[in-house]
Amino acid sequence: MTQKEFIKVLDKKGYSYKIEGDRVVVTHKGDVFLDSLTSLPPGVEFRNGGYVSLHSLTSLPPGVEFRNRGVVGLNSIIGGEFDDWKGNIEGIDSKRLLNLMISKGIFER
Repeated sequence: MTQKEFIKVLDKKGYSYKIEGDRVVVTHKGDVFLDSLTSLPPGVEFRNGGYVSLHSLTSLPPGVEFRNRGVVGLNSIIGGEFDDWKGNIEGIDSKRLLNLMISKGIFER
């Protein structure tokens, strides 16, 4: 998916965002449901005020970051919410671990 296509999806759903350099930062105040998407462009940051639902994604490119207030749903990649993933490490914030894994290319296909 291109950045331009992603922005069209955000506009259609009414989710607020801003452009910071080459990044699209999702700033919507509440939950963000993008379950129909199978991919994201590199350089997307979620800073929304709630849940992020990405249940149909098949990969996550480096540069995607989750700084949202709620949990992250990645059903097609890990089988559920990332907070509930059995690979989480006690004492380490699950989104911090997720962001590190994305930056290392673990979810690329």
